[in-house]
Amino acid sequence: MFKASCLILFFMIQNLSWAQDTADDTQKQIEVVVGLDKIEKLEFAPNTQNGGVQVGNDQIVQLTLIPAKREITFRGLKAGKTSVILRDSLGDVKANFLVNVTMNDQSKVIKELRELLGDVEGLEIGLKGESVYVGGYIVVPSDIGKVSVVLDKYPDVMRLMELSPHTQRLIATKMQDEIQKTGLRDVTVRVVNNLFWLEGVVDAAGKRDRAYNIAAAYIPDRIESLARRTQSVQKNERDIIQNFIQVNEQAKPTPVPKMVKITAQFVELSKDYNKIFGFKWTPFITEGQGAISFGKTGSGTVSTNSGNGASQAGSSFSGTISNLFPKLSSAKAAGYARILQSGILIIKEGVAGNINKKEEKPFAIGSNEFTKSEKATAGFDLTVTPTVLQEEKVDLNVSLSVSTVVGDPPTTLSNIVKTQLVVKSKDSAVVGGIVVSKNSTDYDRNPPGGKEESDGASALFSFVRSKSYTNTRSQFVVFITPEIIDSASSGANEIKRKFRRRGR
Repeated sequence: MFKASCLILFFMIQNLSWAQDTADDTQKQIEVVVGLDKIEKLEFAPNTQNGGVQVGNDQIVQLTLIPAKREITFRGLKAGKTSVILRDSLGDVKANFLVNVTMNDQSKVIKELRELLGDVEGLEIGLKGESVYVGGYIVVPSDIGKVSVVLDKYPDVMRLMELSPHTQRLIATKMQDEIQKTGLRDVTVRVVNNLFWLEGVVDAAGKRDRAYNIAAAYIPDRIESLARRTQSVQKNERDIIQNFIQVNEQAKPTPVPKMVKITAQFVELSKDYNKIFGFKWTPFITEGQGAISFGKTGSGTVSTNSGNGASQAGSSFSGTISNLFPKLSSAKAAGYARILQSGILIIKEGVAGNINKKEEKPFAIGSNEFTKSEKATAGFDLTVTPTVLQEEKVDLNVSLSVSTVVGDPPTTLSNIVKTQLVVKSKDSAVVGGIVVSKNSTDYDRNPPGGKEESDGASALFSFVRSKSYTNTRSQFVVFITPEIIDSASSGANEIKRKFRRRGR
C-alpha cells in the first residue's frame, strides 16, 4: 500500500514538473524600449474577440494586432513588466509573452514628442539607430508652425517631415479658384517640384501682379525638401511661387465721354418807387392885356403908371391874372419788373460749350437834321466747360454775360460773371449776383411835379415848397444746374414738352 502511494506521488511530481517546463517553454520574453515599436510574427491567426487577447497591465504596453498578416506590434508606454496571452479562435492559448519595457534617454524624448505632436495628422515619431526622428508628410498646413515650435526645443531630433504632396495640390486648387473668381479665367496653378507654377495669359501687367498676390496669400509656412536641408544638393534659391503668366497687352477701347446737360437761369428783379409833394404859387399877367409900372420921379417921389398895353396914355388899368390861386402837386408812382431768361446746353465733358441769345431794340435820338438811330441790346452769352469728377460731381468753369434794356430812351445794362465751382449732378448752385440800390430826395425843386406853364407871361411873384423821394432797387442772380446724362438724347422729351402746343 505504501509503495503504491509513493508511486502515485512520484507520477504527480513528474507531471507537475513537465507542466512547469511546458509553461516555461511557451512563454516568450520580449524586450521593448519606450518609443520603439517591436513587431512579432505569429504562427496562427489571433482571436481579437471574446478575450482572445489578455494584457496583464495595459498601462505598460500597447498592442496592435493584424490577424491577416499574423503580426502583433508591441509599443511600450512606460517602464515595467507585464504578460500578454494570445488565444486562437477555439480559445486555446497559442502564445504567452513576458514583456519587459525599458526606458532610456531616446525613449523619454520620443514619449514627450508623442504627447506634444501625437495629434498632428501624417506625422511619424520614432527611433532610427541611436537618433530620434520626426518624419512623414504633414497634411494640414497650419500644423507646420506647431511642429516647428516644438522641435526647436529638441535640437538633436532629426527632422524628416515634409508637406504632403496631396496637400500641396489642394492648396494649388484653392489658389486657382480664388484667382479665377477675380476674372482671370485663363490663369491656372499647378505644383512642380514643390513649387507653385502660375501659368496663363492676361492683358495687363497689373492683372499678372494681382494673380501673384492672391497666390501668395495661400502659401503656408514652407518646409524645405530633405535634400536641401541636408545640403546634399546644390541649392537653387527660387521663390516658392513661379509666375509664368504671359502679358498680352491690348489697346483698350477709348471710353465714351460722358455728356453733361447744363441748365442756366438768369433772374433779374427791379423795383422803383417815387413820391412827390409840392406847393407852388406863381400868378401871371397875361401878355398884352395891361401893365403896371413903379418908378421914381426926378424929385425923388414914387409914381405909378398904368396902361392897357397899347398905349400908356390911358388912365384905366385892365389885365388878366392867371394862376391866381396856389397849386398843389402830389403823386406816387411804383414799378416792378421780373425778367427771367433760361438756357439749356448739352455738351461733352472737357469741352467748352457756348449758348448765345441777343435781341436789339432800335431808337432815335436828337431832332430834325440832328436825328440819328441807335440801338440797345439785350440777351445772354454763356460759355461753360464741365469736367466729371467722382461721386457724380461736376467741375464747372463758367463765363456768363447777361444784358437787359432799361429806361427811356433805352440803355443797355450788362452783368458779367466768371467763376469755377464744383456742383453735384442735378443740384443747383447760385454762381453770382448783383444788387444795386439807389435812394434820392429832392427839396423845393421847380417845378415840383411837371413843366412850367407860363405861356410867355410875366410872373408877379413865385412861391415854391416841394419834396420828392425816389427809391430804386435792382437785383441780378444766376442759377446753374449740371446733370450727367448717358447720351445727348436724354431729356429730349422734357424739352419737347415745354414747346408742345397746348389746346383748351
